[in-house]
Amino acid sequence: MSNRESRRIQVFITTVATVYISTLLLWEHLHGGVVSHHILHRSDLPAISNWWGILLLPALTWFLAGRIGRREAGPWSRVVIVRLIGSLLFGVVLSIAFLKGFEIITSLMPPGLLVLAFFIPLFKAEYVLGFVLSMTFTFGAILPTVFAAIVALLAYVIFRFIRPVPVYLVSLFGRKMG
Repeated sequence: MSNRESRRIQVFITTVATVYISTLLLWEHLHGGVVSHHILHRSDLPAISNWWGILLLPALTWFLAGRIGRREAGPWSRVVIVRLIGSLLFGVVLSIAFLKGFEIITSLMPPGLLVLAFFIPLFKAEYVLGFVLSMTFTFGAILPTVFAAIVALLAYVIFRFIRPVPVYLVSLFGRKMG
């Protein structure tokens, strides 16, 4: 894929994200006002307005889509698209579970990401982008971005530094058995 094609995809995805957040904010404005979300869903903590999403979501999308497009080994490959769709679906399920009050699901899914981080590089841009885009409808853009950044950092540490230890031990044990 050429740089020009990657840039075109980056512009397209950023345009879609901009239209998405603009439409969401317009709908909220026309239906009772733009929503503010309290940190950790606690009213005693500060609230963050969804208006901030009009700045954050297009900028974040541009940045993450650009990171994907700059990869030498398969930018916007089938694997990247599957990862993006998988993280979109994860975010949709988590959002629906939250809205429907399924507390068991909403309490198990985030820690489940840390378990998945042993096997999947959840810190990659497509995972973060899909998650934030899917969660924006329910939580605005700020809270999912903060959450995704924390998970991506933890996933990076798990995948790059903690995961190699048991992998090495298993391979060492396997060599002694064979």
